[in-house]
Amino acid sequence: MKYLQKLGKALMLPVACLPICGILMGIGYLLCPATMQGGEITGFVNLLGLFLVKAGGALIDNMAILFVIGVGVGMAEDNDGTAGLAALASWLMMTTLLNTGFVTTIRPSIADNASYTLAFDKVANPFIGILAGVIGSMCYNKFKGTKLPDWLSFFSGKRCVAIVAGVVSILASAVLLFVWPIIFSVLISVGQGIAGMGAIGAGIYAFLNRLLIPTGLHHALNNVFWFDTIGLGDLSHFWAGETSADVSWSLGMYMSGFFPCMMFGIPGAALAMIQCAKENKRKVAIGLVASAALCSFVCGVTEPFEFGFMFLAPALYLVYALLYGIFTTITVMLGFRAGFSFSAGATDLLFSASLPAAAKTWLIVPLGIAAFIVFYVVFRFAITKWDLKTPGREDDDEEAEKSAVLANNDYTQVASIILEGIGGKANVASIDNCITRLRLEIKDYTAVDEKKIKSAGVAGVIRPGKNSVQVIIGTKVQFVADEFKKLCK
Repeated sequence: MKYLQKLGKALMLPVACLPICGILMGIGYLLCPATMQGGEITGFVNLLGLFLVKAGGALIDNMAILFVIGVGVGMAEDNDGTAGLAALASWLMMTTLLNTGFVTTIRPSIADNASYTLAFDKVANPFIGILAGVIGSMCYNKFKGTKLPDWLSFFSGKRCVAIVAGVVSILASAVLLFVWPIIFSVLISVGQGIAGMGAIGAGIYAFLNRLLIPTGLHHALNNVFWFDTIGLGDLSHFWAGETSADVSWSLGMYMSGFFPCMMFGIPGAALAMIQCAKENKRKVAIGLVASAALCSFVCGVTEPFEFGFMFLAPALYLVYALLYGIFTTITVMLGFRAGFSFSAGATDLLFSASLPAAAKTWLIVPLGIAAFIVFYVVFRFAITKWDLKTPGREDDDEEAEKSAVLANNDYTQVASIILEGIGGKANVASIDNCITRLRLEIKDYTAVDEKKIKSAGVAGVIRPGKNSVQVIIGTKVQFVADEFKKLCK
């Protein structure tokens, strides 16, 4: 669980890039509908809209790469850029080795299986990006201090990290070569199985769609229900101007339920998160989730909100996916029908409302109010009842410790005293620091002299584990950490 929470924190940096991009795309679509619906793009307003859509899409379309770098650097012990480079090397290697053109060359049988081919068409997704980031950071943490023989000394230390990450990525690609298409095809079969279950089936699909977002496997189900993989194609038939009379299902039923959830449910959940955030972290929570909620309402880009808490509070994410399933079932039963070509935001609702298959679009008002209230109540209850670590509620005392004052501003001397109190550099296994603490992993806990460490003028010493020592220094910790690392070389 702690590892997932660390991963969630690492995702905050790339996720913070996304809300403004979603808003730009929403405004761009409003100014230039042709970017969504097709047609000629002429005139200043249309060109401005196209410009904004492309600007926003520059990051959203490459979200997986943002996760590569963000997770790689964020999960590295000292947030070193070397880990980001290693993560990028891992991403490039895996996406190249798992590219459809390449895998069909080394495994020709894949070309004969449509679902297998589709799986590798969708391999450059956030899941692979996060996996590459994890590989890059783990290789950095493990091998950054590796010493090689003299004739290979150029590749010692940090220079070997990307090489090791590449080797690990080859092994990961070999596993995914066989595992990824099987999982993908199983999900397509599941989609085929629930396609005939009416409103209940639509709810199950919406639940699985959200649940699979972190892995990228939601594409398997999307291709079953939105496109013509098995003869459905809810999205393509809807935007082709057809009606339910032209198909064998209620046209729009696999898209409609997302509108109340994305436009109103997410803002309700965001408000709950903001109100449940710690007082001293509420502004940070507002900056993250409020902008993400606006992004979701305008154009249905939900990833900034979802990746902001799915790893910090996975149980809450499961509840979130369940709410999508419930609201989709209700929405389909009530007869609300709308479609999207991008996602279920206000922009797509506006454009799709005039299409022949659209029905009872006025229901978005009562459905939206209900979604806002239900998401808000459920999220607030779950967060407070189970003390879930949503943005602004993370377990740390760094905010309080920012007021800590280091009694001695001779950082070299402070680091020297701490090192002596820790048992010397021979007893140091790893060195890291956060905003206020020097975090040390040690080999022999009996060699630690807390009184000696405190004599350096630090604010306190914490022993969270048998082989862990955390020295509370305050906001000047980086200077002490730098000197400490020099002394340990």
